[in-house]
Amino acid sequence: MSVDQTRPEWLAALRSALDDPARLEQVVAIRPGVGARPAAVLILIGEGASPSAGDDTLAPAKGGGRPEILFVERPTTMRTHAGQIAFPGGAADPGDADLADTALREAAEETGVDRTGIEILGSLPPAHVDVSGFDVTAVIGWWARRSPVSAVDPREAASVPVVPVSVLVDARNRARVWHPSGYTGPAFVVDDHLIWGLTAHLLDGVLDLAGWQQPWDTERLIDIPARYLTSSPDRGGPNAH
Repeated sequence: MSVDQTRPEWLAALRSALDDPARLEQVVAIRPGVGARPAAVLILIGEGASPSAGDDTLAPAKGGGRPEILFVERPTTMRTHAGQIAFPGGAADPGDADLADTALREAAEETGVDRTGIEILGSLPPAHVDVSGFDVTAVIGWWARRSPVSAVDPREAASVPVVPVSVLVDARNRARVWHPSGYTGPAFVVDDHLIWGLTAHLLDGVLDLAGWQQPWDTERLIDIPARYLTSSPDRGGPNAH
């Protein structure tokens, strides 16, 4: 896909890592695809506002803005993943050209993002989610030309937060979560929201691939708030959420 804006230098490490199959397999090693019905999510990375004076955390190599990532807040009325923070996405349709097309279509439907301003950088291997029965492929996109976003369909999204990577990698916002089923995994605390499950696994992996991770207390374990524990069925295990 052709876009107008040159990629920032801070994307170089991620773009290179997306060409390394061994590194990509590590991201989904705990929950590899099983040949189930395909779905795709879009991990859309944009460039936010320039850093303030004296704040050089994750500053790009040659000035400019900062990396940030688009999410959707799922409405509380959904049957699975109700109220959770996720990447835009959904099941593949017969008319989709490929899973990148699926991810772009779903993101446009949920957030109103102009897909013509997005450059696809690559994708991760599929990861299985038992609670929904899908193999989910994460498609990585560079938001080269920004466009307005909002919750287009209240049945699909309650809000569309765009979160700076500097917030996501801040040690104060990192933890591991414990689920009553016995599941444990990475988590990110953003305002009054918790990013966990598949979204957190994929996000943690992309941060690794991009070289953006910062040290944090991996022994910090927190409970998942009850409002997120609404998905059914709940079979437990590492690929359940």
